[in-house]
Amino acid sequence: MSAPAPFWKSKRLDQMSREEWESLCDGCGRCCLHKLRDADTERLAFTNVACRLLDGATCRCRDYAHRARRVPDCVRLTPEALAAIDWLPPSCAYRRLAEGKDLAWWHPLVSGDPETVHTAGISVRGRVVGEREAGALEDHVVAWPGRPPSTRRGEKAR
Repeated sequence: MSAPAPFWKSKRLDQMSREEWESLCDGCGRCCLHKLRDADTERLAFTNVACRLLDGATCRCRDYAHRARRVPDCVRLTPEALAAIDWLPPSCAYRRLAEGKDLAWWHPLVSGDPETVHTAGISVRGRVVGEREAGALEDHVVAWPGRPPSTRRGEKAR
């Protein structure tokens, strides 16, 4: 008798419990980077500037429970909201599952280790500037958050 499929393979995003939904976050912190959108072209640009609540070492929100009160434009990600969001990085588990892809090998639910996202070079650890120190966002435009990671098991992203 085979083991049952993991919940992310057997349930749609809108069928997941709150605990299952929250566990899909791999802790990379890429969604907590400031983004710029050109008013004329609608083109999206990622920056390496982190939200003031993002802990650059752990890549987790310092006040997740109260983030919307402290950062009014913080987006609460839900299955419904996901359909209208075009700025999630290609490595994001929510985006990957919505696109019919599986979780990546470095995702903690697959690897069993929450550090894998960091050792694989997927997270923002060591790559960000705090919004209070950054200055003009235009000076911090970077491409890597919007690119799919090019890592294979045992490799670190560049």
